[in-house]
Amino acid sequence: MKKVNIGGQAVLEGVMMKGPDSYALAVRKPDKEIEVKVTPYRSIGEKHKGLSIPIIRGVVNFVESLYIGMKTLMDSSEYFVEEDEAAAGKKAENKASNEKKSEKSSSDTAYLIGTLVVSIAIAVGIFMLLPAFVTSFLYKVTNNNFVVNLAEGLLRLAIFLGYVAAISLMKDIKRTFMYHGAEHKTINCMEAGLDLTVENVRKSSRFHKRCGTSFVFIVMFISIFVFMFVSTDVLWLRLLSRILLIPLIAGISYEFIRYAGRHTNACSNVLSAPGLWVQRLTTREPDDSMIEVAIKSVEGVIDWKEYVECVRNNSFE
Repeated sequence: MKKVNIGGQAVLEGVMMKGPDSYALAVRKPDKEIEVKVTPYRSIGEKHKGLSIPIIRGVVNFVESLYIGMKTLMDSSEYFVEEDEAAAGKKAENKASNEKKSEKSSSDTAYLIGTLVVSIAIAVGIFMLLPAFVTSFLYKVTNNNFVVNLAEGLLRLAIFLGYVAAISLMKDIKRTFMYHGAEHKTINCMEAGLDLTVENVRKSSRFHKRCGTSFVFIVMFISIFVFMFVSTDVLWLRLLSRILLIPLIAGISYEFIRYAGRHTNACSNVLSAPGLWVQRLTTREPDDSMIEVAIKSVEGVIDWKEYVECVRNNSFE
């Protein structure tokens, strides 16, 4: 068996896990049953080798992760929309459409892509352009590009951490963060060579080096250094440069996370430390029912027993 890195995401009352050739969505439905939906998926980078080179592969992975993440988040919400419709006496009216919910029409895809584009635009506006706009006024008191860009980077980090801290107070988000913890614990348990039982997973760490939270934090950090090379006090050029350099920053950040996730040494530990700290905000200790969901999601994409056996015997191909 080849060694693979399993990644995932918390969704509404569930967990998505992405394996080497598919991703699985496991959701705890309102009737307390766990439903697992497995979708075959092959990365564009694997189909086109030119997209698998360093930096470029990071951009590709980032876009694919956003697409799959948004899709599975929307899919998970469908289970609870149906429950609300049933409670309102509308289930019969929607029976025909519910029977075909697995058939994704072109309009569904267009809506998903549209939602993704809008979400990215909002994120870029808040976390990239807003700090650049606000700190541009510093040029009225100093011409030091280093000072202005450093202030921009620190403001960007402050906005990000403030946003995460604020949403962590919401009840639904707290549950999502608990599922996020279950996702990390399950992956850590498997990668440590332990059987995926609720007891073993419960004892595992809820922090993981390859977490998306760590990636976003690294993006914020890397942007400080990349933007140091853009020396201009012309506002529209500063804002344009922030947009144009996003792919480069995402690609570099991916390589950092990839290195840190595959190595255990002083360098990788230093690179991972800030992201692991932020995960104290974006993960919570899950209950056993959430751990069960995460285990089911892993089982949808990989034979974890074979994987664990390879870890124990160090017998990966």
